[in-house]
Amino acid sequence: MELFKLLSASQIFAQVLSFLFLVFVMRIFVWKKFLKILDDRKARIASELKSIDEARLEVAKVMGEYEKKMGSIDSAANAKIEEAVAEGERIAKEIIEKARFEAEKAGIDSREVISAEIKKAREGLKRDIVDITIAVAEKVIAEKLTGAEDRKLAEDFIQKAEALK
Repeated sequence: MELFKLLSASQIFAQVLSFLFLVFVMRIFVWKKFLKILDDRKARIASELKSIDEARLEVAKVMGEYEKKMGSIDSAANAKIEEAVAEGERIAKEIIEKARFEAEKAGIDSREVISAEIKKAREGLKRDIVDITIAVAEKVIAEKLTGAEDRKLAEDFIQKAEALK
């Protein structure tokens, strides 16, 4: 209340009149520009919101395409993996078959080698028996033989033959 006592009516009237004049002048010169700026801003915000919505739709569309492509890539990758596994199994079968063939061949070769060695040993044994027989025959012819000596020579022959086996 004390504030009103300090102000006079003419000052209040001058203040009100100045304010109304300022509002009128601002309405004529500034208000239209200010409203135009606000309208432009409102239109710009609306267009940006519209472009954001369009961008969201585009992103959703691209994401859908991306998901489809990822699905096709996954299926293609699975197909390649299955193909590689089948190829690996085929190669493993080939390796196993080759190893079996080589093992059989090695078995056959080793049997042939063993058989040849046995044949050589038998031929060597025959030669040794022939040599021993000739040596015994030479001894018999060279010595005068008696019954006991004949028996001794035959036993020696048998022992030598057994030693060669």
